[in-house]
Amino acid sequence: MADDAGALRELKHALDAETGLMLIEQGERQESPADVAQQLDRIKDQDNSTIIVAEIPGALLGYVEAQGGDYRRNRHCAYVVIGVRRSAGGAGIGTALMAELNTWAEQHGVHRLELTVMADNERAIALYRRSGYEIEGIRRDSLHIEGSYVDELAMARLSGS
Repeated sequence: MADDAGALRELKHALDAETGLMLIEQGERQESPADVAQQLDRIKDQDNSTIIVAEIPGALLGYVEAQGGDYRRNRHCAYVVIGVRRSAGGAGIGTALMAELNTWAEQHGVHRLELTVMADNERAIALYRRSGYEIEGIRRDSLHIEGSYVDELAMARLSGS
């Protein structure tokens, strides 16, 4: 588990450095490998949460994480985060991760998968639409990036979609 945690932490740090399209900026992520190992243990114990990775020998190329609700009223929902290394972009990894997540959700009774995406991230929006997600609304000025406010789209996929 420690090796898994270290590799996942390394992937997330690499993504923070490579892209401005994720919530956490380079240098903001503070968790230790032990913290990540605890997160993985917690996720392993929850039926409505998962992390799925794309890997080649010796390296992780991407991941998708679904964090399920903690209460009876929202256990059927999970919030999704996905990231794919720039060097692996365009190879279908994001599509494969989202397909695997959709299969996992249906097998685990997670009826609603939801996420947010920067409104100008057309490539990601196209991926999510292909994966069955629909735009539910706009979160105006929800992020502040390099001196400007940025809108996000709220998107969701319901089981069977």
